[in-house]
Amino acid sequence: MSARELAEPYPFVSTDDDATDAALLLAEHHLPALLVVDSDDQPYAIVPGSQLVGQLVPEYALEDPVLGSVITDQELDEVPEKLTGLTVAEWLPRRRFQPPVVGPDAGVLQIAALMARAHSPLVAVVERDGDRTRLVGAVTAARLMQRLIGGS
Repeated sequence: MSARELAEPYPFVSTDDDATDAALLLAEHHLPALLVVDSDDQPYAIVPGSQLVGQLVPEYALEDPVLGSVITDQELDEVPEKLTGLTVAEWLPRRRFQPPVVGPDAGVLQIAALMARAHSPLVAVVERDGDRTRLVGAVTAARLMQRLIGGS
């Protein structure tokens, strides 16, 4: 089975989109990661939700879990304010890795190995036509697991 056959439509955002809208997309669609494209609609980043959550947690809570246990509900109400006025590019973690990308003819094991090496819950599938690249969709870990071990 090829990447073209495994790929599913996957919501994405642009680096210039509003960070709050991107966070809502992630939450409302129960996405494992945010797929971000650049201004040319090329894969820019695939960021697991856990890393994006980490961008919202106060630094002291990340450094010392005991301090994190004293966060009040009032402080949690201030979390959405951290995104106000930010673009997706500004919200993303500073350390950004090249997103895992395959062509439409990539095989199951090639996709699985790339996903495992990249520690990414999804792999973008792109199709090149001359000097243009088009996002076909994404292969999620859940979809790949279905193919590897069976199931509905």
